Amino acid sequence: MQHDHQLRAAARAIYETVYPGEEWPPINFEEAERFGTVHYRNAVAAAQNALAQLRNDPARQMILI
Repeated sequence: MQHDHQLRAAARAIYETVYPGEEWPPINFEEAERFGTVHYRNAVAAAQNALAQLRNDPARQMILI
């Protein structure tokens, strides 16, 4: 995922939104990415789903803007 900057940025945004502050995830995004935690994998899966929807349906992009 290091080469797909858009996917990584989306996963980071989801991770930091879903797991705000230090009380939610056990570690920050970079560490979660390095260790492949369940929190990280869930954020990546959500980012992949979101990006696929946005790329396949241009009309949906306008709804989110």
